[in-house]
Amino acid sequence: MWNYEKRLQYPVKITQTNPRIAQVIITQFGGPDGELAASMRYLSQRYSMPYKEVTGILTDIGTEELAHMEMICAIVHQLTRDLTPEEIERSGFDKYYVDHTLALWPQAASGTPWTATVFQSKGDPITDLHEDMAAEQKARTTYDNILRLVKDPEVADPIRFLRQREIVHYQRFGESLRIVQDKLDSKNFYAFNPEFDK
Repeated sequence: MWNYEKRLQYPVKITQTNPRIAQVIITQFGGPDGELAASMRYLSQRYSMPYKEVTGILTDIGTEELAHMEMICAIVHQLTRDLTPEEIERSGFDKYYVDHTLALWPQAASGTPWTATVFQSKGDPITDLHEDMAAEQKARTTYDNILRLVKDPEVADPIRFLRQREIVHYQRFGESLRIVQDKLDSKNFYAFNPEFDK
């Protein structure tokens, strides 16, 4: 179903390692509001979405989130490649290193491992789209926080790109919510469901 293009959605070219920054940015790989959770959320919700145009949006954005996860992994990898044991220890990256060496592993900045409990797939179109809009705002806030801490332009530039995409996704989910509400209103399903009056 997917065609993989062997390039990042936005270029990542970091010339200076910095494991301290990597420890912050890794949260957008495996943190509660990161790209792994976003991709799994939208690609799971698409199956129970009753409206094809919204299913398409969930598929498109879920696929794009996989590309964003790839960018975050590239950033973290480039920030940590070829570190010496002394640099690892001095930067506080030693705890991560002991468990994962310099491999990419999904965790939050706090060190908490990724878990599917950070996202919801409810099967109710209104509920799921509100979840999605909130998720995009939480991810945008996380990118805002990262940009407050990271001043290296080689790192901040792709992070700004990712932040902007969160805003676009939020808007697309808002449009999707309007589509769903219009279709549900036409059936009078959301405001009143006869099944619940029995």
